[in-house]
Amino acid sequence: MKARTQAINALKGLLVTAPAELREQLRGLSAVRLVQAAATLELGPVTTPLAAATLGLWTLARRYQVLSAELMVLDTELDRLTRAAAPRLVALFGVGADSAGALLVAAGDNPDRLRSNAAFSMLCGASPIQASSGKTRRHRLNRGGDRQANAALHRIVVARLRHDQPTKDYLARRIREGKSKKEAIRCLKRYVAREVFAVLPR
Repeated sequence: MKARTQAINALKGLLVTAPAELREQLRGLSAVRLVQAAATLELGPVTTPLAAATLGLWTLARRYQVLSAELMVLDTELDRLTRAAAPRLVALFGVGADSAGALLVAAGDNPDRLRSNAAFSMLCGASPIQASSGKTRRHRLNRGGDRQANAALHRIVVARLRHDQPTKDYLARRIREGKSKKEAIRCLKRYVAREVFAVLPR
């Protein structure tokens, strides 16, 4: 996915510096249409800047298409594997195949070594860290733990904040109580880690 993003960024960057004739031909197209149009450009001998830019755009568009095809195959397989390994995990709201895969990798082949949901939360970097000072009592985000699992928890929380009304209500309530949005999201990540731990395959 990162390689595909790099390819489309490079394609758009090359288009900015391409000769005006080529720029006008591909201006204003969405990313998908830009890739389709660039992949069908007619190539010729590289004797002019226009021909060189055309070859570069064609190459990047083809790379994008190949990477997209690879992603479809890998996503399908990852979805099948996560559904087979942890159907209850994938059934949770906001948990996709990529998030489930990252959480399963974090738990490892022996999830019984995780004695409690607190241990799993610490492993995922979602446990609260004391950051009190003087009369102020607060917790901060944990910057340790498995960063891929932490990113998976974050994706789940973002999905719930967009589509799950109880999660939206919780965030609004915590902000009214004086917590920052980051602190409220940390609390949500801890809650999701607790939910995930309960459905990890044993």
